[in-house]
Amino acid sequence: MKMRVAILFSFFFLASNAQDKSLLPKLKSHVDYFNSIDTELVVNHVSNKQAYAWMAANIPLFECPDTTIEKIYYYRWWAIRKHLKRTPDGYVFTEFITPVNHAGKYNTISSGLGHHINELRWLRDPQYLNQYMDFWIHLVPTLSKNHLYNFSSWLQHAVYERYLVDLDTARLRFAFPMLHDNYQWWEKEKQVPSGLFWQFDVKDAMEESISGSRKEKNRRPTINSYMYGNAVAMSRMASVLGDHAMDLTYRQKAAQLKKLVHDSLWDANESFFKVLHTNAQLEDAKEAIGFIPWYFNLPKDKSAFAAQWAELLDTSGFRAPWGITTAERRHPGFRTHGSGHGCEWDGAVWPFATTQTLKGLSNLLKNYKHHGRMDANVFYSEFHKYAWSHQKNGLPYLGEYQDEKNGYWLKGDNPRSSYYNHSGFADLIINDLIGLRTREDDVIEIHPLIPDGQWKWFRLSGVAYHGKIFDLQWDETGTRYGEAGFLVMQDGKELYRGNALKPIKVRIKF
Repeated sequence: MKMRVAILFSFFFLASNAQDKSLLPKLKSHVDYFNSIDTELVVNHVSNKQAYAWMAANIPLFECPDTTIEKIYYYRWWAIRKHLKRTPDGYVFTEFITPVNHAGKYNTISSGLGHHINELRWLRDPQYLNQYMDFWIHLVPTLSKNHLYNFSSWLQHAVYERYLVDLDTARLRFAFPMLHDNYQWWEKEKQVPSGLFWQFDVKDAMEESISGSRKEKNRRPTINSYMYGNAVAMSRMASVLGDHAMDLTYRQKAAQLKKLVHDSLWDANESFFKVLHTNAQLEDAKEAIGFIPWYFNLPKDKSAFAAQWAELLDTSGFRAPWGITTAERRHPGFRTHGSGHGCEWDGAVWPFATTQTLKGLSNLLKNYKHHGRMDANVFYSEFHKYAWSHQKNGLPYLGEYQDEKNGYWLKGDNPRSSYYNHSGFADLIINDLIGLRTREDDVIEIHPLIPDGQWKWFRLSGVAYHGKIFDLQWDETGTRYGEAGFLVMQDGKELYRGNALKPIKVRIKF
């Protein structure tokens, strides 16, 4: 069944009793530790004292043998809770914990909105994300200063991805007209006659990049990939809603953009997606934005395109001790724009970009036949490095951007940077590493990216999906949980049992 109109997302919260309570002491231990090292200079809707209860009621619980990944999973949920505000216009989430001049109403900023929606879709209580999405989709466009358009966005794509978790068709129908208006605005303001889109790097939230400019209307892989992903999402939403004309319109838009990105932004000589300048020349620098097309499954499934990903393994390319750099390290312009004075995207490690790149790599490995030199080991290595980078002076920390060699947070002790809500992490574990692949139909699909032999056990408990609560458990020998194999539980009852940790598809019981 393609849609279940009767599914009410509020059921997810009510069904939380199905969650495995055995992991709550571990959650409590992590939260107590985070609270103990925190000065709590800013208190919003959920204080540190309330953090454990809020997290226990809302987030999937998780444990695994990789203590770094497990700790940062909980740290990221603990940190994003700090950004939750209750306002006269409903719940919102901020990007910076302190006020910043370029923010809009309630200190909200749209640059990380796609990351926020992806992350927050896994909360069991829907009211937080529902009201936050309503704020951006329905309220902000009516303001005298509509700050939704301050930054490039993959809003439509994120809204559809959230729908794949809750199947709330009524909310999709409510949002669709405004999302259509939003897409048309970008076409009017940022589309050139060829059909490509342009953007300043600062409006991509990627200022001071090697290829970028605050004046030149460059055709960038960022906004063109976003608009492709948005068009595909609009087509699929229209199909769900039975609007065949809109479905066709957006499928045609997506097809045109896909062709233009391949024809205009692909550098065949260097095997990389790049920025196209207004002089019709491709940028000579390879930048991490060249991986973004895979975030939306845009590139053709051919070995020539998959070969680009080898740059992740090259220390002259994007591989560095503390993460994936935002520009190739061999380029003369690498890290030449200063350090921490502004927000330089000329090579330093940005969690925002790391999230995009890892999601793109996950899609390559799961949705494509041609992987080049990429496999689950590469994904795991880079994800573990990403988790490890969440530290400052040996304590858990999340800031804006880092030195690629030593992990120094380049904004130093600037309080605005603490708990910087501008990237994703929990979604990368649930949707990509553990691999719960969201779908429209009544099938739960799991496609793990955990390398063979890497983990002998893990448990992900209390995942709200399609109106049910799921627990996923792996125990190679049976010594951890008393049952060997891979187990999927639906509302506390066994749905699947297998001997190996491998991709599976199982029909959900209704």
